Amino acid sequence: MSPRRRDSESTTTARAERRAELLGTAAEVFAARGYAATTVREVAEAAGMLGGSLYYHFDSKESIADEILSSFLTDLWAAYDRVLDAGLDTRDTFQELIIESFRMIDRHRPAVVIYQNESKHLGTNPRFAYLLDSQRRFREMWLAVLDRGVLDGTFRVGLDTGLIYRFLRDTVWVAAGWYRRDGRLSADEIAGQYLTMILDGIQTT
Repeated sequence: MSPRRRDSESTTTARAERRAELLGTAAEVFAARGYAATTVREVAEAAGMLGGSLYYHFDSKESIADEILSSFLTDLWAAYDRVLDAGLDTRDTFQELIIESFRMIDRHRPAVVIYQNESKHLGTNPRFAYLLDSQRRFREMWLAVLDRGVLDGTFRVGLDTGLIYRFLRDTVWVAAGWYRRDGRLSADEIAGQYLTMILDGIQTT
């Protein structure tokens, strides 16, 4: 490899790493302050750079949010699809989807908070229409698993699967607000505790 090519690849790698760092910083700021209330200048300050320098990497605040959210959802649906395509029975499918959800919170916590808090507002922008599409797909996926479980006897007959879906959505994803990687329990351990409460309850008998 020629020195010029090696230097070019090194520069490209360094820029990609810096871009990833900036996205991480922006995600934390958006999650803490809210997307609408945050300016590009505030993101730049949090990253230790001048506001104008951020435009070297991104052309707008929208572009930053778009990359944060689309990366999260791409990762999320790749994980879900692996579970759905694995040919597992209903209970194992249910369990693996919950586990993957907590792993996503571990890997993309700020993005999950932004997704929860900002999707309704951002979704009115055609650029972010995929957020509403993802929400619909998420609901359809869970209802399909729950309905399948009722039909095959895994879950009790008579329960409202729409209500169960809302319970799961609200109890699992709200964890992004308090989850910390350096906490007492890992993401997988928290998922295990949730599954015990959801599937087996908390009563001793």
